[in-house]
Amino acid sequence: MDFQAGILRDGSPMESLEKQLICPICLEMFSKPVVILPCQHNLCRKCANDVFQAANPYWQSRGSVISGGRFRCPSCRHEVLLDRHGVYGLQRNLLVENIIDIYKQECSSRPLKKGEHPMCKEHEDERINIYCVTCEVPTCSMCKVFGSHKDCEVAPLQTVFQGQKTELNNCISMLVAGNDRIQTIISQLEDSCRSTEENSEAAKRELCTRFDALAALLEEKKSELLQRITREQGDKTGFVQGLIRQYKEQLEKSSRLVETAIQAMEETGGAAFLMNAKQLIKTIVEASKGGRLEKIEHGYESMDTFSVSLDHLAEAVCALDFNPAEEDEEYFDGEEEEVEE
Repeated sequence: MDFQAGILRDGSPMESLEKQLICPICLEMFSKPVVILPCQHNLCRKCANDVFQAANPYWQSRGSVISGGRFRCPSCRHEVLLDRHGVYGLQRNLLVENIIDIYKQECSSRPLKKGEHPMCKEHEDERINIYCVTCEVPTCSMCKVFGSHKDCEVAPLQTVFQGQKTELNNCISMLVAGNDRIQTIISQLEDSCRSTEENSEAAKRELCTRFDALAALLEEKKSELLQRITREQGDKTGFVQGLIRQYKEQLEKSSRLVETAIQAMEETGGAAFLMNAKQLIKTIVEASKGGRLEKIEHGYESMDTFSVSLDHLAEAVCALDFNPAEEDEEYFDGEEEEVEE
């Protein structure tokens, strides 16, 4: 904008004011109308529309079937949501517009001071007023007529200035649009990361549930087999203990007969001895012949019949693994192709 912005360079409050009135997109003083964003930053309406169009390439115009769009503030990256009116739905900042008018009036009322316009280094009294297209540097008219740029192609300084300002503005819009796309990708990646964590937790819970059910089934089967062993143990030990009681009773009877026989042997009188000896001998002979008790077979105490082989189950457990479906593999292949693109 050709209103001699920056005319004051003496560190006055007007210089600070000028810096506050520069649009972050076109890097020039705000042009009417000035719109105010929800984050309280200002933009030229044209610059805001350029940024909005770059971030929403399918948005056509007011009255379009598309409901609205969004873009990010170039100053603070705050997301700005717009309705179907686009940037025309943003509120104008009349205060800033009035300040710009006052600033322009102040600048136009003050004379241009010497040294404020760039001067040529070779011709100190000549102002830089043309642009050398060949050398791509600004220069003065004397350099074109008599100096080092007399054989070069030149163009009006203001024309090149406006052209490069427009090009820079387009580059800024392109960068802003690219940043919005990058932010969108970052948001998608963050959502993907969040979904991956949630799905992983769900898969862990399901796996724990299945293994807990398998462990409960094994525990139930173990209890059943232990009960069978316990019943067999009770039957065998009960039978053996019964035999022990019978043998103890027989031993007790035999011991009493031994005591009775010893007492009889101590009898010195022949008549008295003979009165009981015959019956005692008969009792001892019958006790030694009859009443043979039952015996247990060899290996009766063995419990080898209750051994269980779990090798096949151990192999099955070791072979447990995840089985991804074919469609999952296709999904991962497609995702790799997207990453390569």
